[in-house]
Amino acid sequence: MATTPPPKPLPLLLPLLLLAAFAATAAVAGEEFPRDGKVIDLDDSNFEAALSSIDFLFVDFYAPWCGHCKRLAPELDEAAPVLAGLSEPIMVAKVNADKYRKLGSKYGVDGFPTLMLFIHGVPIEYTGSRKADLLVRNLKKFVAPDVSVLESDTAIKSFVENAGTSFPMFIGFGVNESLIAEYGGKYKKRAWFAAAKDFSEDLMVTYDFNKAPALVAVHPKYKEQNVFYGPFEGHFLEDFIKQSLLPLTVPINTETLKLLDDDDRKVVLAILEDDSDENSTQLVKVLRSAANANRDLVFGYVGVKQWEEFVETFDVSKSSQLPKLIVWDRNEEYEQVEGSERLEEGDQASQISRFLEGYRAGRTTKKQVTGPSFMGFMHSLVSMNSLYILMFVVAILGVMLYFAGQDDTPQPRRDHAE
Repeated sequence: MATTPPPKPLPLLLPLLLLAAFAATAAVAGEEFPRDGKVIDLDDSNFEAALSSIDFLFVDFYAPWCGHCKRLAPELDEAAPVLAGLSEPIMVAKVNADKYRKLGSKYGVDGFPTLMLFIHGVPIEYTGSRKADLLVRNLKKFVAPDVSVLESDTAIKSFVENAGTSFPMFIGFGVNESLIAEYGGKYKKRAWFAAAKDFSEDLMVTYDFNKAPALVAVHPKYKEQNVFYGPFEGHFLEDFIKQSLLPLTVPINTETLKLLDDDDRKVVLAILEDDSDENSTQLVKVLRSAANANRDLVFGYVGVKQWEEFVETFDVSKSSQLPKLIVWDRNEEYEQVEGSERLEEGDQASQISRFLEGYRAGRTTKKQVTGPSFMGFMHSLVSMNSLYILMFVVAILGVMLYFAGQDDTPQPRRDHAE
């Protein structure tokens, strides 16, 4: 008598296996991540789940042996609770990309630390300051809307208060949101943009405009504001925005120098002994008036005391007769106006006017900046620490090449370190 073979287990097990896989996927997708402001540890098992559940995720791809990463860690610990407390919370996380190399490779990590902000899962590499307070300031700009729509005086005051003093603001009073939306996205990293639909006469007095529509540019840090009444089409609107991204007179330092790199105007540069003394302060006020009437130029100032290494590239030292004016092309060339080599005591407004008249008439002498470190000041702002590291690496390579020439024995391949 034939026996009936036992039923095959696969058809019964397959639904169970599928159910188990679905449950595991759901568990990962539904993983809870802390929202208390502590830095979250992520790896290849929970990274995608974090992207799915956190709208704004700031990730530090680090290596345990990296010295820069070790210095960054306390800054992230300080910034994390502040970022988590924003109206649009940003969670801070870290990934050991030296251990989880496949995960780092997926997002193009080729150095440490690499910082990325994931907005709804879309990565944007962050290359700004790594100091906690500046990190918070910069990341707030990333998650803000391109243009905020303000419906009342209270909303306008709240917007200004929340924006702080680090970036300029452009508030369109009675300006259609669509007219400034393009520029709100284009210049998002450098300024705040808002469209005020309803406002009182008191606010018109506060922001010093007498009719609408009007676009008001405000520099809280420098206590400056400027009004644009149109036309709101063509290149006129963008020209006003581009020219108003910087204050009328720009103090030259490492931060503002980066901003100048995005501006195509030449710089009328006042070189002073000390940009904080009383005489210099008065001169800067006179320069501000000249800048207001010459918007096709940027007006900047720098003190030898504040940044001697920078001014030396213009053949200026502590023994030079100062103050003096030059016109700088933001690169490797500058011009001196004949007969206006320096500013004397007295009517400096008239002297500045003669300087500008001579420059526009072409009565100038062109010169090249000096010093091998100048391009570093302008473009990459390489620190001396970076220079020392580069010199150290060159020295090590020299030693390795020397010993390689002494011994023909094949050398074992080594992984590169920091």
